[in-house]
Amino acid sequence: MRISVSSDMDEPVARGLVAELRERGHEVLTHGALRPGDDPQWAACSQAAARDVADGRSDQAVVCCWTGTGASIAANKVPGVRAALCTDAYTADGARRWNDANVLALSLRLTSGPLLKEILDAWFGAEPSQDGVDRENVARVSRLDHGRPAR
Repeated sequence: MRISVSSDMDEPVARGLVAELRERGHEVLTHGALRPGDDPQWAACSQAAARDVADGRSDQAVVCCWTGTGASIAANKVPGVRAALCTDAYTADGARRWNDANVLALSLRLTSGPLLKEILDAWFGAEPSQDGVDRENVARVSRLDHGRPAR
């Protein structure tokens, strides 16, 4: 799977994330502080990684900033992106399962190496729900991307 990764800081968690994804066999495209010469500001690099997903250059993305909040907000501004800020494995599983999230947002401050592996295990281990109610909610979010009401 091709995964875009962005971080506004070249932190051990961000470098560990890239290494872990590659170790799991994913092709990784980097943005921000992880790519020399790229714009490291969280709004710009998170948007670039999210745009890779929306445009089909990547299957999913992981966006990182100190709290993860700004990265998730910026990524969610890209139509077609459903970014979820996940600070634990249960939230990552639910984001993939019930929300069909395609961008994982992480906090560089809160995410330890062992927690990162747990979150990635849950994220990649979950499949989007095929339940009609869950699919309808994802469709409602898609309508919001196009300026239409969610109902």
